[in-house]
Formats: sequence, structure tokens, C-alpha cells
Amino acid sequence: MSLKNLNVRSWVIFFIILAATATRFIPLTGNVAWFNFTPVGAIALFAGTYFQNRWKAYLAPLMLLFISDIFINHAYTGTWNLFYGGFQWIYLSFAIMVFIGSLIKKVNVGSVFLASIAGVFVHWIVTDIEPWLAGTLYNKDITGYYQSLVAAIPFERNLLLGNLVFGALLYGAFELAKSKFGILKTNKELAY
Repeated sequence: MSLKNLNVRSWVIFFIILAATATRFIPLTGNVAWFNFTPVGAIALFAGTYFQNRWKAYLAPLMLLFISDIFINHAYTGTWNLFYGGFQWIYLSFAIMVFIGSLIKKVNVGSVFLASIAGVFVHWIVTDIEPWLAGTLYNKDITGYYQSLVAAIPFERNLLLGNLVFGALLYGAFELAKSKFGILKTNKELAY
């Protein structure tokens, strides 16, 4: 393979996402106050923003989420499971976050902040479908869904904090790297 065919930008983005994914393994077990403080939402937004190839934008974060989920689930349950209850809703919400990230055309604090809030909102309304419909805690009517949403607020608050903290790190690091290394810029950015 020649260096001409090597897409340095895509590899740098992938390794940034991989490094952020590794933070999912920082032990927060036993401390419910930190549950859902993860980089996953920020990773999805980041991938959607920076990967020019759409299939890479979706594949990279969802693949790393899937692989890390296997190991994290094993740490909690002691068994190797590829899937868990409600996984489809969680992955759908993160795929939508990739799409939200793709809508960011100009990276700045405001656009990343708004995308983080939108991503958490999507995660909140989508992932609470599973405990409402498949669980036994809530009525199967709209009030049960509302109760499920209310119960999820502390977890969504932590996801928002994760999106903001990890988003600042991911977007900030890549924007700084782009300012130092022109090879990380797109052709459109180089034209300016």
C-alpha cells in the first residue's frame, strides 16, 4: 500500500474514537451517581461530524460500542453475551446521534453543545421505549412511558455531562490537531 492511498485523517479519527472508547473501562461500578457518564454519545457525534465517508461514520462508533459492550457486559454478568435486552434501541439512538453529528457544518462550542443536547434527547426518548414496553415496572399506557422517562433523568443527565466533557475533548483535540497538521484537513478546508 502506498502512502498516497493511506487516508491519514480517517485513521486519526478512528484512533481518537478508539482511545475515547477505552475510557468506558474505567471502573465506575458501585457508584450509581456516575452511571451513563460515558464517551459514547460524544463519539457518535464526533464520528458523524468528521468522517467524510458515511459508512465509516456509522460503522466505527457502533462497532466499537458493540465490542466494548461485550467486555463490559462480561464484567457485570460473568458471561459472554453478544446482545442484551433493549440493545436495538440503544444502538438506534447512537446511530441517530451519528446523523446529528453529520449536521454540524461548522464546529464551535455552540454547535457541539446543541448537538449534545439533541443527542441526549434522542437517547432519552428512544431508549426508554424498552423498559416501558418490555419491562414490568411501568404501565403499558402513555403514563407508564412518562414514568419511565422521569426515572431515566439521572442517567440522561450523566449522558449529557459525558457528551459535553468528552465532546470538548474530542472536538477540541481534533480541531487543534487540524490547525497544526494540514494533512488532517479536508480538501474543502484546505481551499480556504
